[in-house]
Amino acid sequence: MAKPPTLTVEQLRTEIDAGDIDTVVVAFTDMQGRLQGKRLHGHYFLDHVLEDGTEGCNYLLAVDVDMNTVDGYAMSSWERGYGDMFFDLDLDTLRRTPGTPHSATVQCDLTWLDGSGPVVQSPRSVLKAQIDRAEALGMAAHCGTELEFIVFQESYEQAWDAGYTGLTPANRYNVDYSILGGDRVEPLLREIRNEMYAAGAVVESAKGECNNGQHEIGFLFDTALRTCDNHVVYRNAAKEIAAHHGQSITFMAKFDQREGNSCHIHLSLRGLDGETVFADGDREHGHSAMFEHFLAGILATQRELTYFYAPNINSYKRFAAGSFAPTAVAWGRDNRTCALRVVGHGPALRVENRVGGGDLNPYLAVAAMLAGGLHGIEQELELEPALEGNAYTSDKPHVPSTLQEARDLLAGSAVARAAFGDEVVDHYVKAADVEITAFNAAVTDWERRRGFERL
Repeated sequence: MAKPPTLTVEQLRTEIDAGDIDTVVVAFTDMQGRLQGKRLHGHYFLDHVLEDGTEGCNYLLAVDVDMNTVDGYAMSSWERGYGDMFFDLDLDTLRRTPGTPHSATVQCDLTWLDGSGPVVQSPRSVLKAQIDRAEALGMAAHCGTELEFIVFQESYEQAWDAGYTGLTPANRYNVDYSILGGDRVEPLLREIRNEMYAAGAVVESAKGECNNGQHEIGFLFDTALRTCDNHVVYRNAAKEIAAHHGQSITFMAKFDQREGNSCHIHLSLRGLDGETVFADGDREHGHSAMFEHFLAGILATQRELTYFYAPNINSYKRFAAGSFAPTAVAWGRDNRTCALRVVGHGPALRVENRVGGGDLNPYLAVAAMLAGGLHGIEQELELEPALEGNAYTSDKPHVPSTLQEARDLLAGSAVARAAFGDEVVDHYVKAADVEITAFNAAVTDWERRRGFERL
């Protein structure tokens, strides 16, 4: 199979010397799943940052979505002086910047300047800790993310000025799997696909989805870390490329009363040498005992780790019966009404987690799935029977219905604290508190329309 282009340090040096690349983006992923960092001049990067690295303020992991500094974080505060973190370049992530000619991007881990180790609250560090935990058991994690978005004809600036109301979706009707509907936005989707391929991601396809203007671009299964690195680069690039077209896209979990944007995560484990560990042809349905323990662990921890799949107030409005977003904590074989859907067979056997929305942070969501699944393996949890039929009308436990409920479950989760550590759990419980407090203080358009005259 032809592999997408890669970018080595040697190629980068050659292209900078030739003037073909003049900018290097040095970035990490913040709590909200956004790329944050700096654009550096190419020669400065080669002469100084490539060997010595660079730094950035630790408040970047302790702000809300509006970049407001927030009291109450242990790792970063006015009392601690808002010092710096070290951007530790991961040169394995070096790639051409999708959608931006003459630019390259490298992603980073975050470490403390005093050499005490990684910033454990960093989403990439959270995932790497779970990957290491799986490797200690002799297994490697592989996953794929399926990320939906809605395309609008207005630019981001026009959408802002309009208060994000009255926007024009790129399709006026349901274009799920429609070739004709996809053609309406093919200039945009084609550029995203091709730019991501040029940036080293293996692109599978693009397809229409149910909501007006809703689409999905899929990428090939890869190692868990590589998939999450690609995911955040893609989400950023898709917005930038849409802006170049004078359009805008949103990954909000629930933009309107129609179908929300999902982010389904397909996850499997393999042996460190690539051997199959989830499939066993001698057992019923071809599932190994390890697979069943793994699935049972994700199921058992689904509610208490939901925050990592649904981190915002808006996330919980997506969970609605008959919407293809799950409400029941149940598993089934190729059953899209369940939170967990088992698909594939043999080496392709995997679990699809359907709880997450387009607004999730992939590092945290995949880390949560791994933490739950490894808990199931370590405790040899027994898997309950698959749900047959419609999970929406079943008596199974429900996915948390509010951020407050998910926050409380995470705060009290012994599994989360054992897997991630108190520093990480307390940090993200605080992030949930920030979101809840901000929302509770806000006056919405819905309240004004409902109460301005009639109440």
